[in-house]
Amino acid sequence: MIYSLYPVYKDAIWGGEKLKKEYGKVSTLPRIAESWELSCHPDGISSIGVAGIDASNPVPLTEFIRIRGKAEVLGTRPAAFSSFPVLIKLIDAASDLSIQVHPDDRYAMKQEGTSGKTEMWYVIDAEEGASILWGFDHLVTREEVRKAALDGTLERICNRVPVHKGDVFWINAGTLHAIGGGITLAEIQQNSSLTYRLYDYGRLGTDGKPRELHLEKALDVLKYERPVRRGPIGRKEIHQGYTRTLLGSCHYFTVSEIELTGEYMGLATPLSFHCLTVAEGSILIENEGQRVEGKKGDSFLIPAGAGVYTLRGRGNILVTTV
Repeated sequence: MIYSLYPVYKDAIWGGEKLKKEYGKVSTLPRIAESWELSCHPDGISSIGVAGIDASNPVPLTEFIRIRGKAEVLGTRPAAFSSFPVLIKLIDAASDLSIQVHPDDRYAMKQEGTSGKTEMWYVIDAEEGASILWGFDHLVTREEVRKAALDGTLERICNRVPVHKGDVFWINAGTLHAIGGGITLAEIQQNSSLTYRLYDYGRLGTDGKPRELHLEKALDVLKYERPVRRGPIGRKEIHQGYTRTLLGSCHYFTVSEIELTGEYMGLATPLSFHCLTVAEGSILIENEGQRVEGKKGDSFLIPAGAGVYTLRGRGNILVTTV
């Protein structure tokens, strides 16, 4: 069975209009900064419904899992977690995000009573000259970072990386980072919204007040060197009708990219669900006689144990499993 995912939308002062204009997202929000495609997080639970059927009455994903059963929907690996392990977003950064860091599980649980956050970025599109901040450009000290954050010179010691469509970045917990303006990306992450901001360019929030910073906690969890893990962790496998590349993997999620030029056959075993996110193009998904069309910006869930499914068409699809 193929299920459509219906996202939760989030606004932010740095968000843009691409997710509405180019990805078919519909919202009453003035802009969509984030589209939470697959989420069981309390801050925003996505919904689910049988693909190709009237979408007027999707049900919350948490309720769907409760009724159908964790192992039956998610698979035995995700069901072993105490909470849903992964959150998938599409992000449209019209302007720079704050310079920030996420804690690891140990620090987050001790200080905040929740899980930490490691994430992976897949750049769907990037305007000419777009860049990210990713760690530091040299080995720095805690006091050097504190001073730079307070006097507004933090960007000068950060590792600025030009980005292009298709780039992949791994953001381990503790890695300083900031998405730059003009970038649209898919973020696959731990199921956490815990963020510590070091610097936000002096911007005001929607309430007219400076946005909250978390400098001391950020300094506690920062890794003070240049990151080393960039790009896919696997080689591109070339097959007739598609290529497949393992982009990244950790305890919480595994992500592959399918570049589809003809036909691809996937297999959803009882171990894990497959979440399909169409980054580009248009495809046809088939499973057990069900046929569903997908376009750029759409996400689908193939439950664990659904068996063989087929993708046909042309496009780039991210496949996330646990």
